[in-house]
Amino acid sequence: MPPSMTGFFPAYNDSGTIASMVVVADMTLRALTDDYEVIVVNDGSPDHCDTILADLQTRYPRLRVVTHEQNRGYGGALRSGFSNATKDLIFYTDGDAQYDPREWKILYEALADDVDMVNGYKIHRNDPINRKIIGRIYHHVVSIAFGLKLRDVDCDFRVIRRPVFDVVRLESNSGIICVELMKKIQDGGFKIAQVPVHHYHRAFGISQFFNFKRVFRTGIDLMKLWRRLVLQSEERLAETRAMAATEIRG
Repeated sequence: MPPSMTGFFPAYNDSGTIASMVVVADMTLRALTDDYEVIVVNDGSPDHCDTILADLQTRYPRLRVVTHEQNRGYGGALRSGFSNATKDLIFYTDGDAQYDPREWKILYEALADDVDMVNGYKIHRNDPINRKIIGRIYHHVVSIAFGLKLRDVDCDFRVIRRPVFDVVRLESNSGIICVELMKKIQDGGFKIAQVPVHHYHRAFGISQFFNFKRVFRTGIDLMKLWRRLVLQSEERLAETRAMAATEIRG
């Protein structure tokens, strides 16, 4: 019997794509299991996402909408999605349609019994050249700084077993939540599988990340996260080893 499944999207200024994402997600999950839900986290979106989602709820009974009256940021939206998910498996991707929810099936097929999470990686990145360059630099910097063993750090196309979140507690409200998520899952000893997925040109709206102000702020947030997850962890480990050595000598 297939496990129960949640599929969710954070949505901010995604009124041009969110309806199609919900429809495809419902169709995909329905083909995989009888027990599923679709969640959209409306992160204080100033466009008419709320109207579209209210109409969709009259047609799709498995759709749940979590509404933030004020924008909490990408990390805040993901945290709401994870905390509101009620099923055994949690799929998520962005609401801007740069990934295809039909490929959640690929993630599910790669979720062997001993695998806790399946992470997608882009076959080809369909973005302007400046985003490709920044994205590649970002990938290498965070991979080295945080010791991440991933082919694609910023591919927001994943399925995670719900019990993972009994161990992994997320705190970030910004886009660095993906680094925090992957670092904590990797350090928690959970097994990660990786599969290739398609990435599509953004047909509606603009990225909330790729501007100088946001990149600068992300850099500051990454430094703070690195200090918390890497530097302080190493300091605690060194203190533990020193105490153990003292006890042995004593």
